[in-house]
Amino acid sequence: MDIYDKLVSINDGCVQDGMDHQVLDCDSRFYGGVIDPANGIAWPSHGGTPMVMAFWASAITNEDSRFYHDQELLHRLELSAQYMLRFQHADGTISPPWTNMHSPPDTAFVVSGLAQVHELLAGHAWEPLRQAAEGIRTFLVRTIPALLTGGCHTPNHRWVITAALGFMYQMTGQPELKARAEQWLAEGIDCTEDGEWTERSNGIYNAVSDIVLIYAAELFDRPDLLAPVRRNLRMMAYMIHPDGEVVTDYSGRQDFGSTYNMGTYFLSAKLMASLDNEPLFEAIAALAGEALTHPGGLPNNALLGLLRYPELRGSSVERAELPDNYRVVINGSFPRERYLSGMEAAGHGGKIYHSRLHPDFGAPVARHRSGATSATVITETNSFFALRHGAARLLAVQIATSFEPGFVKLKQLEELESGYRLTATERKGYYGPVAQSQLPETASGPVSPWYLLPHHLREVTHEQQHEVEVELTESEHGWRIRVRCEQPEILMTQISFVCHMEGSLSGEGIAPAAAGTLFWKEGTARLTAGKDWIELDGGSHEHRAKAINNASYPANCQTLLVNVMTPYDKTFEIRLSGKDINEGQREE
Repeated sequence: MDIYDKLVSINDGCVQDGMDHQVLDCDSRFYGGVIDPANGIAWPSHGGTPMVMAFWASAITNEDSRFYHDQELLHRLELSAQYMLRFQHADGTISPPWTNMHSPPDTAFVVSGLAQVHELLAGHAWEPLRQAAEGIRTFLVRTIPALLTGGCHTPNHRWVITAALGFMYQMTGQPELKARAEQWLAEGIDCTEDGEWTERSNGIYNAVSDIVLIYAAELFDRPDLLAPVRRNLRMMAYMIHPDGEVVTDYSGRQDFGSTYNMGTYFLSAKLMASLDNEPLFEAIAALAGEALTHPGGLPNNALLGLLRYPELRGSSVERAELPDNYRVVINGSFPRERYLSGMEAAGHGGKIYHSRLHPDFGAPVARHRSGATSATVITETNSFFALRHGAARLLAVQIATSFEPGFVKLKQLEELESGYRLTATERKGYYGPVAQSQLPETASGPVSPWYLLPHHLREVTHEQQHEVEVELTESEHGWRIRVRCEQPEILMTQISFVCHMEGSLSGEGIAPAAAGTLFWKEGTARLTAGKDWIELDGGSHEHRAKAINNASYPANCQTLLVNVMTPYDKTFEIRLSGKDINEGQREE
Protein backbone atom coordinates (compact mmCIF):
# COMPACT_ATOMS: atom_id res chain seq x y z
CA MET A 1 0.00 0.00 0.00
CA ASP A 2 1.50 3.38 -0.97
CA ILE A 3 1.37 6.37 1.35
CA TYR A 4 -1.67 7.92 -0.36
CA ASP A 5 -3.76 4.75 -0.04
CA LYS A 6 -2.56 4.36 3.53
CA LEU A 7 -3.63 7.90 4.41
CA VAL A 8 -7.03 7.51 2.76
CA SER A 9 -7.65 4.40 4.85
CA ILE A 10 -6.42 6.06 8.05
CA ASN A 11 -8.48 9.15 7.32
CA ASP A 12 -11.66 7.14 6.78
CA GLY A 13 -11.18 5.66 10.23
CA CYS A 14 -10.74 9.16 11.68
CA VAL A 15 -13.86 10.32 9.83
CA GLN A 16 -15.98 7.69 11.52
CA ASP A 17 -14.39 8.32 14.90
CA GLY A 18 -15.15 12.04 14.54
CA MET A 19 -18.75 11.34 13.65
CA ASP A 20 -19.05 9.07 16.68
CA HIS A 21 -17.79 11.89 18.93
CA GLN A 22 -19.78 14.78 17.47
CA VAL A 23 -22.25 16.47 19.82
CA LEU A 24 -25.72 16.04 18.30
CA ASP A 25 -27.77 17.28 21.24
CA CYS A 26 -29.17 20.57 19.91
CA ASP A 27 -29.65 21.80 23.49
CA SER A 28 -25.93 21.47 24.25
CA ARG A 29 -23.69 24.54 24.07
CA PHE A 30 -21.25 22.30 22.16
CA TYR A 31 -23.79 21.26 19.50
CA GLY A 32 -21.95 20.42 16.28
CA GLY A 33 -18.54 20.29 17.90
CA VAL A 34 -16.47 17.13 18.17
CA ILE A 35 -15.64 15.89 21.67
CA ASP A 36 -12.04 15.56 22.74
CA PRO A 37 -11.88 12.00 24.14
CA ALA A 38 -9.35 13.12 26.76
CA ASN A 39 -11.73 15.49 28.56
CA GLY A 40 -15.18 15.05 27.03
CA ILE A 41 -15.42 18.65 25.76
CA ALA A 42 -15.55 19.95 22.18
CA TRP A 43 -12.97 22.64 21.37
CA PRO A 44 -12.51 25.03 18.43
CA SER A 45 -8.68 24.74 18.43
CA HIS A 46 -6.48 23.27 15.71
CA GLY A 47 -6.30 19.89 17.45
CA GLY A 48 -10.05 19.83 18.09
CA THR A 49 -13.12 20.23 15.90
CA PRO A 50 -11.29 21.99 12.99
CA MET A 51 -8.87 19.06 12.76
CA VAL A 52 -11.82 16.69 12.37
CA MET A 53 -13.39 18.99 9.79
CA ALA A 54 -10.24 18.50 7.72
CA PHE A 55 -10.70 14.73 7.95
CA TRP A 56 -14.28 15.09 6.77
CA ALA A 57 -13.47 17.46 3.90
CA SER A 58 -10.65 15.17 2.72
CA ALA A 59 -13.09 12.27 2.59
CA ILE A 60 -16.24 13.84 1.18
CA THR A 61 -14.39 15.35 -1.81
CA ASN A 62 -12.22 12.30 -2.53
CA GLU A 63 -13.48 9.58 -4.88
CA ASP A 64 -11.12 7.10 -3.21
CA SER A 65 -12.85 7.48 0.17
CA ARG A 66 -15.82 5.40 1.23
CA PHE A 67 -17.36 8.67 2.46
CA TYR A 68 -17.25 10.37 -0.95
CA HIS A 69 -20.36 12.57 -1.32
CA ASP A 70 -21.83 11.01 1.82
CA GLN A 71 -24.99 12.95 2.72
CA GLU A 72 -24.77 12.23 6.44
CA LEU A 73 -21.15 13.39 6.54
CA LEU A 74 -22.15 16.54 4.67
CA HIS A 75 -24.74 17.27 7.37
CA ARG A 76 -22.11 16.74 10.07
CA LEU A 77 -19.69 19.10 8.30
CA GLU A 78 -22.35 21.80 8.13
CA LEU A 79 -23.03 21.40 11.85
CA SER A 80 -19.33 21.70 12.68
CA ALA A 81 -19.01 24.88 10.61
CA GLN A 82 -21.90 26.42 12.55
CA TYR A 83 -20.26 25.30 15.81
CA MET A 84 -17.06 27.13 14.82
CA LEU A 85 -19.00 30.30 14.10
CA ARG A 86 -20.69 30.14 17.51
CA PHE A 87 -17.38 29.58 19.30
CA GLN A 88 -15.62 32.38 17.46
CA HIS A 89 -15.29 35.47 19.63
CA ALA A 90 -16.47 38.86 18.45
CA ASP A 91 -12.84 39.86 17.87
CA GLY A 92 -12.42 36.96 15.43
CA THR A 93 -10.31 34.75 17.68
CA ILE A 94 -10.89 31.35 19.24
CA SER A 95 -9.78 30.09 22.65
CA PRO A 96 -8.03 26.71 22.90
CA PRO A 97 -8.74 24.47 25.89
CA TRP A 98 -5.35 24.59 27.59
CA THR A 99 -4.65 28.36 27.92
CA ASN A 100 -4.28 31.42 25.63
CA MET A 101 -7.78 32.87 25.74
CA HIS A 102 -8.72 34.95 22.65
CA SER A 103 -5.52 33.74 21.02
CA PRO A 104 -4.35 35.21 17.67
CA PRO A 105 -1.67 32.51 17.15
CA ASP A 106 -4.01 29.63 17.95
CA THR A 107 -6.57 31.22 15.66
CA ALA A 108 -3.85 31.36 12.99
CA PHE A 109 -3.24 27.63 13.33
CA VAL A 110 -6.93 27.07 12.62
CA VAL A 111 -6.99 29.57 9.75
CA SER A 112 -4.06 27.93 7.94
CA GLY A 113 -5.89 24.61 8.20
CA LEU A 114 -9.45 25.63 7.46
CA ALA A 115 -8.32 27.80 4.55
CA GLN A 116 -7.05 24.60 2.95
CA VAL A 117 -10.34 22.88 3.80
CA HIS A 118 -12.25 25.74 2.18
CA GLU A 119 -10.04 25.54 -0.92
CA LEU A 120 -10.83 21.84 -1.21
CA LEU A 121 -14.58 22.30 -0.76
CA ALA A 122 -14.92 25.40 -2.92
CA GLY A 123 -12.96 23.82 -5.72
CA HIS A 124 -15.06 20.63 -5.77
CA ALA A 125 -17.93 20.56 -8.25
CA TRP A 126 -20.69 19.27 -5.97
CA GLU A 127 -23.33 21.88 -5.27
CA PRO A 128 -24.46 20.49 -1.88
CA LEU A 129 -21.03 21.47 -0.45
CA ARG A 130 -21.71 25.19 -0.91
CA GLN A 131 -23.37 25.74 2.49
CA ALA A 132 -20.53 24.16 4.46
CA ALA A 133 -17.93 25.97 2.35
CA GLU A 134 -19.67 29.29 2.89
CA GLY A 135 -19.85 28.75 6.66
CA ILE A 136 -16.12 28.07 6.79
CA ARG A 137 -15.40 31.10 4.62
CA THR A 138 -17.44 33.29 6.95
CA PHE A 139 -15.41 32.03 9.90
CA LEU A 140 -12.14 32.71 8.07
CA VAL A 141 -13.06 36.23 6.99
CA ARG A 142 -14.07 37.07 10.56
CA THR A 143 -10.51 36.25 11.73
CA ILE A 144 -8.95 39.01 9.63
CA PRO A 145 -9.12 41.78 12.29
CA ALA A 146 -7.35 39.49 14.78
CA LEU A 147 -4.70 38.52 12.25
CA LEU A 148 -4.08 42.16 11.37
CA THR A 149 -3.70 43.29 14.99
CA GLY A 150 -2.87 40.18 16.99
CA GLY A 151 0.44 39.24 18.56
CA CYS A 152 2.19 36.05 19.58
CA HIS A 153 3.97 34.33 22.46
CA THR A 154 6.64 32.11 20.93
CA PRO A 155 9.08 32.36 17.99
CA ASN A 156 7.21 29.88 15.78
CA HIS A 157 3.92 31.73 16.30
CA ARG A 158 5.23 34.53 14.07
CA TRP A 159 5.49 32.21 11.10
CA VAL A 160 2.13 30.54 11.83
CA ILE A 161 0.49 33.97 11.80
CA THR A 162 2.40 34.88 8.64
CA ALA A 163 1.07 31.80 6.85
CA ALA A 164 -2.48 32.54 8.01
CA LEU A 165 -2.13 36.09 6.71
CA GLY A 166 -1.02 34.57 3.41
CA PHE A 167 -4.03 32.29 3.13
CA MET A 168 -6.38 35.17 3.84
CA TYR A 169 -4.49 37.41 1.40
CA GLN A 170 -4.96 34.74 -1.25
CA MET A 171 -8.68 34.54 -0.44
CA THR A 172 -9.49 38.26 -0.18
CA GLY A 173 -6.65 40.19 -1.81
CA GLN A 174 -6.62 42.72 1.05
CA PRO A 175 -3.21 44.46 0.90
CA GLU A 176 -3.21 45.04 4.66
CA LEU A 177 -2.75 41.31 5.16
CA LYS A 178 0.44 41.26 3.12
CA ALA A 179 1.71 44.36 4.90
CA ARG A 180 1.16 42.74 8.29
CA ALA A 181 2.98 39.60 7.16
CA GLU A 182 5.90 41.74 6.03
CA GLN A 183 6.06 43.23 9.52
CA TRP A 184 6.54 39.77 11.03
CA LEU A 185 9.02 38.72 8.35
CA ALA A 186 11.02 41.91 8.90
CA GLU A 187 12.05 40.50 12.30
CA GLY A 188 14.27 38.03 10.43
CA ILE A 189 14.38 34.25 10.43
CA ASP A 190 15.51 32.48 13.60
CA CYS A 191 17.31 29.49 12.13
CA THR A 192 21.04 28.76 12.35
CA GLU A 193 23.21 27.85 9.38
CA ASP A 194 22.99 24.22 10.48
CA GLY A 195 19.18 24.31 10.54
CA GLU A 196 18.32 24.72 14.22
CA TRP A 197 15.20 26.74 15.07
CA THR A 198 15.03 28.83 18.26
CA GLU A 199 12.95 26.36 20.24
CA ARG A 200 15.20 23.36 19.41
CA SER A 201 12.02 21.30 19.23
CA ASN A 202 12.68 18.35 16.94
CA GLY A 203 9.47 16.64 18.05
CA ILE A 204 6.96 19.45 17.48
CA TYR A 205 7.87 22.99 16.49
CA ASN A 206 10.57 22.41 13.88
CA ALA A 207 7.94 20.77 11.71
CA VAL A 208 5.49 23.60 12.43
CA SER A 209 7.96 26.29 11.32
CA ASP A 210 8.90 24.24 8.26
CA ILE A 211 5.39 23.73 6.90
CA VAL A 212 4.06 27.24 7.56
CA LEU A 213 7.07 28.86 5.93
CA ILE A 214 6.52 26.65 2.89
CA TYR A 215 2.96 28.00 2.76
CA ALA A 216 4.16 31.59 3.26
CA ALA A 217 6.78 31.21 0.52
CA GLU A 218 4.11 30.07 -1.92
CA LEU A 219 1.40 32.52 -0.91
CA PHE A 220 3.62 35.62 -0.91
CA ASP A 221 5.96 34.50 -3.71
CA ARG A 222 8.91 34.51 -1.31
CA PRO A 223 11.14 31.56 -2.31
CA ASP A 224 13.81 32.87 0.06
CA LEU A 225 11.66 31.60 2.95
CA LEU A 226 12.40 28.04 1.86
CA ALA A 227 16.10 28.29 2.72
CA PRO A 228 15.67 27.65 6.48
CA VAL A 229 13.27 24.80 5.72
CA ARG A 230 15.95 23.12 3.62
CA ARG A 231 18.51 23.59 6.37
CA ASN A 232 16.24 22.16 9.02
CA LEU A 233 15.32 19.10 6.96
CA ARG A 234 19.01 18.41 6.33
CA MET A 235 19.67 18.71 10.06
CA MET A 236 16.81 16.36 10.88
CA ALA A 237 18.50 13.58 8.89
CA TYR A 238 20.91 13.41 11.85
CA MET A 239 18.24 13.66 14.54
CA ILE A 240 16.73 10.20 14.09
CA HIS A 241 17.35 7.22 16.35
CA PRO A 242 17.73 3.74 14.82
CA ASP A 243 14.09 2.89 15.53
CA GLY A 244 12.87 6.02 13.75
CA GLU A 245 12.25 8.00 16.92
CA VAL A 246 13.19 11.67 16.87
CA VAL A 247 15.93 13.04 19.15
CA THR A 248 14.18 15.15 21.80
CA ASP A 249 16.88 15.02 24.49
CA TYR A 250 17.55 18.76 24.33
CA SER A 251 14.27 20.37 23.28
CA GLY A 252 13.34 23.79 24.59
CA ARG A 253 9.62 22.96 24.49
CA GLN A 254 7.18 20.35 25.77
CA ASP A 255 8.53 17.55 23.57
CA PHE A 256 11.67 17.44 25.75
CA GLY A 257 12.50 13.84 26.55
CA SER A 258 9.21 12.56 25.09
CA THR A 259 8.62 10.09 22.27
CA TYR A 260 7.96 11.44 18.76
CA ASN A 261 8.45 10.06 15.27
CA MET A 262 9.13 11.82 11.97
CA GLY A 263 5.48 11.77 10.82
CA THR A 264 4.93 15.52 11.09
CA TYR A 265 7.78 16.15 8.65
CA PHE A 266 6.09 14.18 5.85
CA LEU A 267 4.40 17.02 4.00
CA SER A 268 7.32 19.45 4.31
CA ALA A 269 9.83 16.85 3.15
CA LYS A 270 7.59 15.68 0.30
CA LEU A 271 6.99 19.21 -0.95
CA MET A 272 10.67 20.13 -0.75
CA ALA A 273 11.75 16.85 -2.38
CA SER A 274 9.44 17.61 -5.31
CA LEU A 275 10.49 21.25 -5.56
CA ASP A 276 14.24 20.59 -5.33
CA ASN A 277 14.37 17.09 -6.81
CA GLU A 278 16.30 16.25 -3.62
CA PRO A 279 16.88 12.54 -2.81
CA LEU A 280 17.59 13.22 0.89
CA PHE A 281 14.25 14.98 1.36
CA GLU A 282 12.52 12.12 -0.44
CA ALA A 283 14.16 9.69 2.00
CA ILE A 284 12.92 11.76 4.95
CA ALA A 285 9.43 11.82 3.44
CA ALA A 286 9.49 8.05 3.02
CA LEU A 287 10.50 7.48 6.65
CA ALA A 288 7.92 10.02 7.82
CA GLY A 289 5.24 8.38 5.70
CA GLU A 290 5.99 4.98 7.21
CA ALA A 291 5.60 6.51 10.68
CA LEU A 292 2.22 8.16 10.00
CA THR A 293 -0.70 6.64 11.89
CA HIS A 294 -2.85 9.79 11.71
CA PRO A 295 -3.51 12.36 8.97
CA GLY A 296 -2.13 15.12 11.20
CA GLY A 297 -3.29 18.20 13.04
CA LEU A 298 -3.82 21.60 11.42
CA PRO A 299 -2.23 23.07 9.45
CA ASN A 300 -0.02 20.02 8.76
CA ASN A 301 -2.56 17.43 7.57
CA ALA A 302 -0.73 14.99 5.29
CA LEU A 303 -3.74 13.77 3.30
CA LEU A 304 -5.04 17.30 2.83
CA GLY A 305 -1.62 18.10 1.42
CA LEU A 306 -1.69 15.21 -1.04
CA LEU A 307 -5.15 16.26 -2.21
CA ARG A 308 -4.06 19.87 -2.71
CA TYR A 309 -0.82 18.82 -4.39
CA PRO A 310 -1.82 15.66 -6.30
CA GLU A 311 1.59 15.54 -8.00
CA LEU A 312 3.03 14.42 -4.66
CA ARG A 313 1.12 11.12 -4.69
CA GLY A 314 3.62 9.60 -7.05
CA SER A 315 7.33 10.31 -6.97
CA SER A 316 9.89 10.80 -9.67
CA VAL A 317 12.52 11.75 -7.12
CA GLU A 318 15.20 9.16 -6.48
CA ARG A 319 15.34 8.29 -2.79
CA ALA A 320 18.67 8.51 -0.97
CA GLU A 321 19.68 6.37 1.98
CA LEU A 322 19.36 8.17 5.29
CA PRO A 323 22.71 8.36 7.12
CA ASP A 324 23.17 5.70 9.82
CA ASN A 325 26.92 5.94 10.45
CA TYR A 326 28.17 9.40 11.29
CA ARG A 327 29.67 11.84 13.76
CA VAL A 328 28.39 15.40 13.33
CA VAL A 329 28.29 18.57 15.40
CA ILE A 330 25.29 20.83 14.89
CA ASN A 331 25.96 24.56 15.46
CA GLY A 332 29.65 23.95 16.09
CA SER A 333 30.57 27.14 14.21
CA PHE A 334 27.52 29.21 15.15
CA PRO A 335 28.78 32.53 16.69
CA ARG A 336 26.53 32.15 19.69
CA GLU A 337 28.64 34.19 22.11
CA ARG A 338 28.59 37.14 19.71
CA TYR A 339 24.80 37.08 19.61
CA LEU A 340 24.47 36.60 23.36
CA SER A 341 26.78 39.56 24.00
CA GLY A 342 24.21 41.79 22.35
CA MET A 343 21.39 40.78 24.66
CA GLU A 344 21.91 43.65 27.10
CA ALA A 345 21.72 46.20 24.29
CA ALA A 346 18.35 44.72 23.23
CA GLY A 347 16.87 46.62 26.15
CA HIS A 348 14.47 44.01 27.51
CA GLY A 349 16.52 43.47 30.66
CA GLY A 350 16.35 39.72 30.29
CA LYS A 351 12.58 39.65 30.73
CA ILE A 352 9.93 38.38 28.35
CA TYR A 353 6.30 37.77 29.24
CA HIS A 354 4.40 34.48 28.74
CA SER A 355 7.36 33.03 26.86
CA ARG A 356 11.12 32.44 27.07
CA LEU A 357 14.10 34.28 25.62
CA HIS A 358 15.69 30.95 24.61
CA PRO A 359 19.35 31.91 25.20
CA ASP A 360 20.16 28.25 24.46
CA PHE A 361 19.39 28.93 20.79
CA GLY A 362 22.28 27.76 18.63
CA ALA A 363 24.00 25.80 21.39
CA PRO A 364 26.15 22.99 19.94
CA VAL A 365 24.86 19.42 19.87
CA ALA A 366 26.83 16.40 18.69
CA ARG A 367 25.22 13.33 17.17
CA HIS A 368 26.77 9.89 16.70
CA ARG A 369 25.21 6.94 14.89
CA SER A 370 26.72 3.56 14.28
CA GLY A 371 24.03 1.17 13.10
CA ALA A 372 21.72 0.57 16.05
CA THR A 373 23.79 2.68 18.45
CA SER A 374 22.78 6.32 18.79
CA ALA A 375 24.43 8.92 21.04
CA THR A 376 23.76 12.60 21.67
CA VAL A 377 26.17 15.05 23.32
CA ILE A 378 24.33 18.11 24.54
CA THR A 379 24.98 21.61 25.85
CA GLU A 380 22.64 24.03 27.61
CA THR A 381 20.23 21.47 29.05
CA ASN A 382 20.04 19.58 32.33
CA SER A 383 21.48 16.51 30.59
CA PHE A 384 24.77 16.40 28.70
CA PHE A 385 24.68 12.88 27.25
CA ALA A 386 22.14 10.31 26.04
CA LEU A 387 22.79 6.87 24.56
CA ARG A 388 20.67 4.21 22.89
CA HIS A 389 21.99 0.80 22.05
CA GLY A 390 19.37 -1.37 20.44
CA ALA A 391 16.54 -1.67 22.96
CA ALA A 392 18.68 -0.44 25.87
CA ARG A 393 18.18 3.28 26.49
CA LEU A 394 20.22 5.56 28.73
CA LEU A 395 18.04 8.66 28.45
CA ALA A 396 20.20 11.20 30.26
CA VAL A 397 23.40 11.79 32.22
CA GLN A 398 23.22 14.80 34.51
CA ILE A 399 25.26 16.65 37.14
CA ALA A 400 23.53 18.34 40.07
CA THR A 401 25.32 20.31 42.77
CA SER A 402 24.52 22.33 45.86
CA PHE A 403 26.31 25.38 44.42
CA GLU A 404 23.41 27.01 42.52
CA PRO A 405 21.74 24.54 43.58
CA GLY A 406 20.37 22.26 40.85
CA PHE A 407 21.50 20.78 37.55
CA VAL A 408 24.61 22.14 35.87
CA LYS A 409 24.15 23.10 32.23
CA LEU A 410 27.34 22.46 30.29
CA LYS A 411 27.80 25.51 28.06
CA GLN A 412 30.85 25.03 25.85
CA LEU A 413 31.64 22.12 23.56
CA GLU A 414 35.13 21.47 22.18
CA GLU A 415 35.77 18.68 19.71
CA LEU A 416 38.55 16.25 20.58
CA GLU A 417 40.14 13.62 18.39
CA SER A 418 37.77 10.90 19.58
CA GLY A 419 35.24 12.81 21.62
CA TYR A 420 34.34 16.09 23.27
CA ARG A 421 35.19 18.35 26.17
CA LEU A 422 32.23 20.13 27.79
CA THR A 423 32.69 22.90 30.34
CA ALA A 424 30.61 25.16 32.52
CA THR A 425 31.39 27.94 34.96
CA GLU A 426 28.72 28.97 37.44
CA ARG A 427 28.97 32.16 39.47
CA LYS A 428 27.17 33.10 42.64
CA GLY A 429 27.73 36.14 44.82
CA TYR A 430 26.22 38.44 47.41
CA TYR A 431 24.87 41.95 47.07
CA GLY A 432 25.78 45.08 48.99
CA PRO A 433 23.61 48.01 50.04
CA VAL A 434 22.08 50.30 47.45
CA ALA A 435 23.86 53.66 47.33
CA GLN A 436 21.85 56.32 49.17
CA SER A 437 21.64 58.49 46.06
CA GLN A 438 19.93 55.65 44.20
CA LEU A 439 17.34 54.75 46.85
CA PRO A 440 13.63 55.33 46.11
CA GLU A 441 11.49 57.64 48.26
CA THR A 442 9.94 54.66 50.02
CA ALA A 443 13.31 53.85 51.61
CA SER A 444 12.89 56.82 53.96
CA GLY A 445 9.18 56.24 54.55
CA PRO A 446 7.41 54.33 57.33
CA VAL A 447 7.61 51.09 55.26
CA SER A 448 10.26 50.19 52.68
CA PRO A 449 9.13 47.19 50.63
CA TRP A 450 11.94 44.95 49.41
CA TYR A 451 10.39 44.79 45.94
CA LEU A 452 10.71 48.56 45.42
CA LEU A 453 14.46 48.63 45.93
CA PRO A 454 16.66 48.82 42.77
CA HIS A 455 18.35 45.49 43.30
CA HIS A 456 20.10 45.65 39.94
CA LEU A 457 22.22 48.51 41.28
CA ARG A 458 23.67 46.57 44.20
CA GLU A 459 27.41 45.90 44.19
CA VAL A 460 28.36 42.22 43.96
CA THR A 461 30.54 40.97 46.83
CA HIS A 462 32.30 37.70 47.63
CA GLU A 463 31.48 36.21 44.26
CA GLN A 464 32.31 32.51 44.06
CA GLN A 465 32.57 30.28 41.04
CA HIS A 466 32.14 26.60 40.33
CA GLU A 467 33.76 24.98 37.31
CA VAL A 468 32.83 21.58 35.91
CA GLU A 469 34.55 19.79 33.05
CA VAL A 470 33.33 16.67 31.27
CA GLU A 471 35.28 14.65 28.73
CA LEU A 472 33.29 12.24 26.58
CA THR A 473 35.36 9.76 24.61
CA GLU A 474 34.12 7.12 22.24
CA SER A 475 36.00 3.90 22.94
CA GLU A 476 36.32 0.48 21.36
CA HIS A 477 33.76 -0.91 23.80
CA GLY A 478 31.42 2.08 24.08
CA TRP A 479 32.04 5.43 25.78
CA ARG A 480 34.12 6.88 28.61
CA ILE A 481 32.81 9.79 30.70
CA ARG A 482 35.25 11.73 32.86
CA VAL A 483 33.73 14.34 35.18
CA ARG A 484 36.03 16.72 37.05
CA CYS A 485 35.70 19.58 39.51
CA GLU A 486 38.67 21.05 41.39
CA GLN A 487 36.50 23.09 43.76
CA PRO A 488 38.45 22.96 47.05
CA GLU A 489 35.48 23.75 49.26
CA ILE A 490 33.22 20.89 50.25
CA LEU A 491 30.36 20.79 47.77
CA MET A 492 27.85 17.97 47.40
CA THR A 493 27.48 16.70 43.84
CA GLN A 494 25.17 14.08 42.35
CA ILE A 495 25.81 12.51 38.95
CA SER A 496 22.69 10.79 37.66
CA PHE A 497 22.12 8.20 34.95
CA VAL A 498 18.46 8.16 33.86
CA CYS A 499 17.42 4.83 32.34
CA HIS A 500 14.22 3.88 30.55
CA MET A 501 11.70 1.83 32.53
CA GLU A 502 11.58 -0.87 29.85
CA GLY A 503 15.05 -2.09 30.78
CA SER A 504 16.06 -3.92 33.95
CA LEU A 505 18.89 -2.66 36.15
CA SER A 506 21.22 -4.99 37.99
CA GLY A 507 24.39 -4.64 40.03
CA GLU A 508 25.65 -5.48 43.51
CA GLY A 509 26.30 -1.82 44.31
CA ILE A 510 22.73 -0.67 43.67
CA ALA A 511 20.50 0.24 46.64
CA PRO A 512 17.07 1.94 46.91
CA ALA A 513 17.05 5.73 47.33
CA ALA A 514 13.76 7.58 46.71
CA ALA A 515 10.86 6.82 44.36
CA GLY A 516 12.27 6.11 40.92
CA THR A 517 15.89 6.47 42.05
CA LEU A 518 18.64 4.11 43.16
CA PHE A 519 21.97 4.77 44.80
CA TRP A 520 24.81 3.38 42.71
CA LYS A 521 27.36 2.97 45.48
CA GLU A 522 30.13 1.03 43.77
CA GLY A 523 31.14 -1.38 41.04
CA THR A 524 29.18 -1.94 37.86
CA ALA A 525 25.54 -1.57 36.90
CA ARG A 526 23.93 -3.11 33.85
CA LEU A 527 20.83 -1.97 31.99
CA THR A 528 19.37 -4.87 30.02
CA ALA A 529 16.56 -4.69 27.46
CA GLY A 530 15.91 -7.88 25.54
CA LYS A 531 19.27 -9.11 24.28
CA ASP A 532 20.84 -5.66 24.39
CA TRP A 533 22.66 -4.13 27.33
CA ILE A 534 24.56 -1.06 28.47
CA GLU A 535 27.03 -1.68 31.30
CA LEU A 536 28.27 1.17 33.48
CA ASP A 537 31.36 1.08 35.71
CA GLY A 538 32.24 3.70 38.32
CA GLY A 539 29.63 3.93 41.11
CA SER A 540 30.37 5.97 44.25
CA HIS A 541 28.63 7.03 47.45
CA GLU A 542 30.44 9.82 49.33
CA HIS A 543 27.31 11.39 50.84
CA ARG A 544 23.76 10.23 51.57
CA ALA A 545 21.61 12.88 49.88
CA LYS A 546 18.77 11.34 47.87
CA ALA A 547 18.50 14.49 45.77
CA ILE A 548 20.08 17.92 45.49
CA ASN A 549 17.78 20.91 45.99
CA ASN A 550 16.09 22.01 42.73
CA ALA A 551 17.05 18.76 40.99
CA SER A 552 14.16 16.38 40.46
CA TYR A 553 14.17 13.03 38.66
CA PRO A 554 11.40 11.56 36.47
CA ALA A 555 9.12 9.15 38.32
CA ASN A 556 8.57 7.01 35.22
CA CYS A 557 12.26 6.17 34.82
CA GLN A 558 15.00 4.35 36.71
CA THR A 559 17.69 6.77 37.83
CA LEU A 560 21.08 5.76 39.20
CA LEU A 561 22.58 8.30 41.62
CA VAL A 562 26.33 8.63 42.09
CA ASN A 563 27.11 10.83 45.10
CA VAL A 564 30.49 12.56 45.19
CA MET A 565 32.11 15.46 47.05
CA THR A 566 34.40 18.13 45.66
CA PRO A 567 37.12 17.99 44.62
CA TYR A 568 36.50 14.96 42.44
CA ASP A 569 37.77 13.36 39.26
CA LYS A 570 35.43 10.52 38.32
CA THR A 571 35.61 8.28 35.27
CA PHE A 572 32.72 6.11 34.13
CA GLU A 573 33.22 3.37 31.59
CA ILE A 574 30.27 2.49 29.36
CA ARG A 575 30.40 -0.89 27.66
CA LEU A 576 27.92 -2.03 25.07
CA SER A 577 26.72 -5.46 24.03
CA GLY A 578 27.86 -6.68 20.58
CA LYS A 579 28.05 -3.72 18.21
CA ASP A 580 26.33 -5.23 15.18
CA ILE A 581 22.86 -5.50 16.66
CA ASN A 582 21.19 -5.46 13.26
CA GLU A 583 22.77 -8.82 12.44
CA GLY A 584 22.14 -10.25 15.87
CA GLN A 585 25.82 -10.61 16.77
CA ARG A 586 25.81 -9.80 20.48
CA GLU A 587 28.18 -10.46 23.29
CA GLU A 588 26.58 -12.49 26.02
